[in-house]
Amino acid sequence: MMRKSKKIFKRKNSYYQKNYRQDEVIEKRYNLVIGAIVFLNVVLFLSLFQEQVVNHEAHNINASRLSRTFTYGTDAPRGRIYDRNYNLIVDNKANRIIYYSKPRGISQKEEVKLAYKASEIIDLDYDRVTERQLKRFYFITNRDQINERITDMEWQQLRERRITLSDIEKLRYERITGDDLNSMNERDKKAAHMYHLMNVGYSFSDKVIKDNDISEQEYAIISEKIDHLNGFDTRLEWDRYYPHGATFRSILGRVSSSRAGVPLELKDHYLDRGYNLTNRVGVSGIEFQYEEHLRGISNKYQIMSDRSLKLYEPGVRGDDLVLTIDIKLQNEIEKILEENLVLAKSEPNTELYNRTFVIVNDPNTGELLAMAGKQIIVDEETDEYKIYDFTPGIYTSPVVAGSVVKAASQIVAYEHGGAEIGEIRDDSCIKIASTPIKCSIRYMGRINDIDALAKSSNTYQYRSAIKIGNGNYVYNRPLSLDEKAFDIYRNTFKEFGLGAKTEIEIPAESIGYFGPSKNSGFLLDFSIGQYDTYTPIQIAQYMSTVANGGSRLQPLLLKSVYDGENNLQTQKYSFEPNKLNKVNASEEHFERVHEGLRAVMLPGGTGYYAIDPSLNAAGKTGTSESFIDTTGDGIIDTSTITHTFSSYMPYDEPRYVLTVISPDVSHENRQTRFVTPVNRRVINEVSKKIFEIME
Repeated sequence: MMRKSKKIFKRKNSYYQKNYRQDEVIEKRYNLVIGAIVFLNVVLFLSLFQEQVVNHEAHNINASRLSRTFTYGTDAPRGRIYDRNYNLIVDNKANRIIYYSKPRGISQKEEVKLAYKASEIIDLDYDRVTERQLKRFYFITNRDQINERITDMEWQQLRERRITLSDIEKLRYERITGDDLNSMNERDKKAAHMYHLMNVGYSFSDKVIKDNDISEQEYAIISEKIDHLNGFDTRLEWDRYYPHGATFRSILGRVSSSRAGVPLELKDHYLDRGYNLTNRVGVSGIEFQYEEHLRGISNKYQIMSDRSLKLYEPGVRGDDLVLTIDIKLQNEIEKILEENLVLAKSEPNTELYNRTFVIVNDPNTGELLAMAGKQIIVDEETDEYKIYDFTPGIYTSPVVAGSVVKAASQIVAYEHGGAEIGEIRDDSCIKIASTPIKCSIRYMGRINDIDALAKSSNTYQYRSAIKIGNGNYVYNRPLSLDEKAFDIYRNTFKEFGLGAKTEIEIPAESIGYFGPSKNSGFLLDFSIGQYDTYTPIQIAQYMSTVANGGSRLQPLLLKSVYDGENNLQTQKYSFEPNKLNKVNASEEHFERVHEGLRAVMLPGGTGYYAIDPSLNAAGKTGTSESFIDTTGDGIIDTSTITHTFSSYMPYDEPRYVLTVISPDVSHENRQTRFVTPVNRRVINEVSKKIFEIME
């Protein structure tokens, strides 16, 4: 019994000890949880204290910033544009604007009333109102009457979706009669035109009502908003001003108008860059290319609680550009072109001639010093000549270059086994079976490589091309050449810039036309510039590459950028010559070509006295045959002659490259073989002006 009691006691004691230990563990865990909760509450308290007390002011500032609403003022003035000598060529001038900004929630009826009020105050050319505008206004002011002219059947067709709301709209306008429009008096017609101006374009963008010839009275009345002209207002905007008139305008480009804002075709381009659709932007030329520099930053305003505006950040004028162009030289060249175009048109056989291009550039830097193209057209109404700027044709209008490319052909010949330095050849014609005979302009006898360039031998280049194409020439027999020879020629020509983009800093550059056939005869034509076509700027880049010994440089128009706020005191960017590639040819071969191009401009050469001998020029002339469509029926029907020329001066230390190209200077004519010397006259006059102005 005693033993049994002891056993029971031991079991109970063990049970109590075990429970005690469990309670002890639970209590410890409970204390840990309580401690953690206390710790976290302390951390939370300290965090709240930090945020609500210590950082209270900072949070108030952030909250205020986030709750602010901002708006922007009108576009700030764009940057100015100067020539290389800091002569101003594009500036800004203030222009008064009357505009309408559609108020939120305004009804069509209220806008009609506004149109009547505004048309009595603002003087516009109300004769410009169109029938479409009158019909729209008549419908808006007589909606119920016009809707009654839609038949029950037509309404039923709309409900059945057999016709659309657009069809109903068309029917409404068709059923507004002449009598309806005649019932509108002058006041109605003025209001109709005003209503159109108030609603044209994007719905809630500012609509420019009047932007020129605004009288003091008009401006004052609208500014004061008498008669509660809700939505009408005035502002000053900046228009571009050109101290030199139309000179170089097509390259300087255009800025969109206040009415147009961002043009539809450029919408995505500018929206992606953070613009508003109402911003005035560069749409062509340098204004477009360097928009990021030229655009100003508008005043930023905070909209206060009472809807008043408080200036938050002042606007900044756009950066100023300094171009590589010499505006004085540019002016003189454009005058020379205009005078010579008119003179040429008085000469025989110039019915198809209508344009000439001139480029002057620095072969050591790529800077374009002047570039001009002019086109002359007969006005059908007055039967008088009118001259238009055609400068973009310099980089968009390819021509058949002719012999001007023979310096590049000679480099190909030297480098690929087509000719040796000093090699003498007979200038006899080449005849391939079943093709016309191929000759130089005249038989020159036995000539070397220098004579071939100086006198512009075609057959010298033909024979080089045959060698490069691994051909076996026999008079009046078929000729087979390796097609890889085309690649050899074209690859080297591209190294000079012929058939490759020059990377001129203006969009839409053409690379010319590449003849698709690799017939053997076409390789011979290619070697004398009678197959592929090139733009004038490509020819200028090619001659610059020859002049500087083989470095192809990007043609540059931008010289430097200055902070627009500091009047040419703080320079932000200065150009560096951009070498695109180096021609793969030896210095010896370049020197030999230079000798040949110098001989072109000496007695016996094809360019003698095109440039005054005292200017020590080297260069190459070119005469090519082109074929054009003279009747506009899509059929090439007439053969014409194009004159090309490119040179560098002085030949021993080149500072200027001059390129002059005149397409279609004459055509086949049984009555006369006269070819106007317009290209030579322009070359002579421009070359003198270069040294007169630039030196």
